[in-house]
Amino acid sequence: MSTTPTTLRDPAETAVEQCLALESDESCVIVTDDKREQIGEALYDVASEVTDDAVIVRYPPGSTHGSEPPAPVSAAMADADVVLAPTTKSLSHTRARTEANEAGARVATLPGITEEVFTTGLDADYELIADHCADVREQVDDADEIRVTAPAGTDITFDVSGRDFLSDTGIVHEPGVMSNLPAGEVFISPESANGTFVVDGTMMPHGLLADDQTLAFEVEDGLVTDISDDDIRETVESAAEEVGDAARNLAELGIGTNVAVTELVGSVLLDEKAGGTVHIAIGDDAGIGGDVEAPIHLDGIIRGPTVYADGAEVKLPRSE
Repeated sequence: MSTTPTTLRDPAETAVEQCLALESDESCVIVTDDKREQIGEALYDVASEVTDDAVIVRYPPGSTHGSEPPAPVSAAMADADVVLAPTTKSLSHTRARTEANEAGARVATLPGITEEVFTTGLDADYELIADHCADVREQVDDADEIRVTAPAGTDITFDVSGRDFLSDTGIVHEPGVMSNLPAGEVFISPESANGTFVVDGTMMPHGLLADDQTLAFEVEDGLVTDISDDDIRETVESAAEEVGDAARNLAELGIGTNVAVTELVGSVLLDEKAGGTVHIAIGDDAGIGGDVEAPIHLDGIIRGPTVYADGAEVKLPRSE
């Protein structure tokens, strides 16, 4: 008899049946950890009703976002048709996730997911999200340069020539495709960047920042050269001891397209998807089209940005 809370049933069905479109003749692996077991069990309950070839694997939470899971977990992921990963620390930017996709798995990661975010963040129209992603892509796909400004002090320019924008729509129906859940962003790993970005939304380890709190980052030639916050600086410096400048890599520019996210709640997973926001990340970009491998991937959300593609302002989808 399942002890999964009934409130987790509907979002689990949305994830398994709508977003991943699991079929009865497919294998499904639910990857979770000790702190996300209830969500993992909810997904397993639904998946096991669809297919007899469903398993759940659990391991201790990773030390940082982007930490590799144990080898048996990686092997299970690579051998599955469908993978759902509600974990405390993100598996999105790991070799395990990349190798599972390369083997043909459809993968949805749910990094840092909470029961609140799971139940509210999956209450969205994913076809509409896909439409918003397509609209943003139409405006930015051929650009060589993206500039972002924002009221808190952000003014940074990205060289995106030679790199492709990607869409995270939540629709994971083709082999080798990956998405976050909850979903809704257009993103790219830039070739380089210069300027300043100031986070005034959400960023770990702080969560949702106070109204008067900001985190400032200076970027030169694609590397973060100065960090105003002690905790984040310590995380980056610790990673740099292992991988050098790769830890300071300006890894990602993302544009939120989920207009169902009407306010920031302190979850990076949900808040980075909010329509009309931008997020910028430090560290690993190998999983999103770049060539830098690092044990960290730190996203910071920026409120009220203006985005320019080769000088033309991009019309952003705004949360209602």
